[in-house]
Amino acid sequence: MNEINPELQTALDDYIQYYEKLTLRSVPLVEKMAAPGIRFKDPFNDVQGTDAYIKIMSHMFKAVDKPKFKIEDYAWGREERTAYLKWVMNFEYRGKKARIVGMTELLFSKDHKVLSHIDHWDAAEQFFEHIPIVGSILRFVKSRLKI
Repeated sequence: MNEINPELQTALDDYIQYYEKLTLRSVPLVEKMAAPGIRFKDPFNDVQGTDAYIKIMSHMFKAVDKPKFKIEDYAWGREERTAYLKWVMNFEYRGKKARIVGMTELLFSKDHKVLSHIDHWDAAEQFFEHIPIVGSILRFVKSRLKI
């Protein structure tokens, strides 16, 4: 495995800290760590640019209560500027506690800015199954697919 550039490690550490301390007010601070054309993708969005990224993250604070990220682990990929984060997001929705567990694939630029942030998590199991009618349908389909 290649030795990680200390500046790149600092960029990752800063990004992790950003997420773990994220508030509605701190969302725009991403501009210090991200490339202007950052790509952000999750099960619901696929956008480019810091303005779009800020809009999505700000919306999260309006859609759910008390969102809080905890980065549980990270790893550097084979490609020098790729990192992976394992995270948990705890939040409240309509008075009930909920959580989403996921992974993020990050790609950093040569000047240590985040070029790409792609979230991987199971939206069906961790989100849609908790919606009354949609959840019933998904659980039914899942049960039919089991061996």
